[in-house]
Amino acid sequence: MNKTSEEFLFKYLNNASPTGFESSGQQIWLDYIKPFTDSYFTDNYGTAVGVINPDAPYKVVIEAHADEIAWFVNYISDNGYIYVVRNGGSDHQIAPSKRVNLHGAKGVVKGVFGWPAIHVRDKAKEESPTLDNIFIDVGAESKEEVLEMGIHVGTVITFEDELFKLNDKFLCGRALDNRIGGFMIAEVARRLKENKVELPFGLYVVNAVQEEIGLRGAEMIAARIKPDVAIITDVCHDTQSPMYDKKKQGDQKCGSGPVLAYGPAVHNNLLDMVIGVAEDKEIPFQRFASSRSTGTDTDAFAYSNEGVPSALISLPLKYMHTTVETAHEKDIEEVINLMYEFLVQLKSGHDFSYLK
Repeated sequence: MNKTSEEFLFKYLNNASPTGFESSGQQIWLDYIKPFTDSYFTDNYGTAVGVINPDAPYKVVIEAHADEIAWFVNYISDNGYIYVVRNGGSDHQIAPSKRVNLHGAKGVVKGVFGWPAIHVRDKAKEESPTLDNIFIDVGAESKEEVLEMGIHVGTVITFEDELFKLNDKFLCGRALDNRIGGFMIAEVARRLKENKVELPFGLYVVNAVQEEIGLRGAEMIAARIKPDVAIITDVCHDTQSPMYDKKKQGDQKCGSGPVLAYGPAVHNNLLDMVIGVAEDKEIPFQRFASSRSTGTDTDAFAYSNEGVPSALISLPLKYMHTTVETAHEKDIEEVINLMYEFLVQLKSGHDFSYLK
């Protein structure tokens, strides 16, 4: 990671890009990746794609998703308190005392998730935070005052936490799931360009929208590109920190390298090639078994069109869907290395079919 790429990383991660409202982040991403690609395009919902060799018949995708979890204003009380519903998998239990940005019609409005003081709560029957009782205070005393601030039902809300370094080896903040993926695929494109790699196929660097509510952006863009092969990058759980059950959630650790997934949507021949590259280039990796589906954009690409050989390279992440998502810088580098080395060795027209 050079100085320019690190500046891009912090600018991109700190920008708010909630599901359905990704355009500002997508513009930051496009501005960074354009010099490393031959062309680019976007779709109607905001998925952005940088393309190398756009006229090549054999099409390869590397993909991440651009959206972050958020909240929507759902109800404004007469005395100015705001109640919310999720936009994606936002965690109600971490909300109390968090600072938020409400992206209103007149600009960003600051607010906080309030919570009753410990002094007045009954320890014997203490209420936990739920979607029914968490609320936002924007300093208004009436519904009319809230509306005058440009806030209305449907206004999107994000936590204001920003990226920082932890012990000079971890990156910590909100929305690493999965804008860190957008950073990594952009870095692959940069290294291909700077190393003057001539790919024998078309490479589509895809930053998809609306993953957090059901892989929707990937579904749309897979139908448009019709790729021959797809490598997806997302995050998975570091299960070493307290309160994880390795028997249920696997044994993955930050700092031990990319995590390669097994599962029906993951094409075994493609996965074997990725593993071969990792072993040949001495890139450390871990393994994870997905029951039924991966829950990532891998599923959308794999089952698109007439079936697209797809594989998932995950970045181990602590504290997913919180404001302190934490990833090891070494793992970020190795995910980039693995995708880069995979692309360098791939031949145009490679047939991944099981039966020939």
